[in-house]
Amino acid sequence: MTADVASAVAKTQITGATGLDSGLARTASKENLAKAGKQFEAVFTGMMLKSMRQAKLADPLFQSQALDTFRDMQDQKVVQQMAEHTPLGIGKAMTDFLSRSQPDLNHGSATES
Repeated sequence: MTADVASAVAKTQITGATGLDSGLARTASKENLAKAGKQFEAVFTGMMLKSMRQAKLADPLFQSQALDTFRDMQDQKVVQQMAEHTPLGIGKAMTDFLSRSQPDLNHGSATES
């Protein structure tokens, strides 16, 4: 081993029962938690919208695979905008719950923009 590699290995923080660094410390931030909350909100809203579309209360006038694909792409964009600007609150609830379990993030609650 070269001196630089040995130095880098020596500087690595060793944690956990295995003695290996999990590397998760750099991802534990309020910004990442808020981002995950928004993504969760988008996934949840997308599943809800997809379920509503599958209910099919009436037969459509036009039926084609292209229209279905376009509607799915449009729904995905709507879901992303809803999660960003008018969230339902499920993402914030998840973010608040997860921030309580991480003491280093409890200095202030992670809020969504």
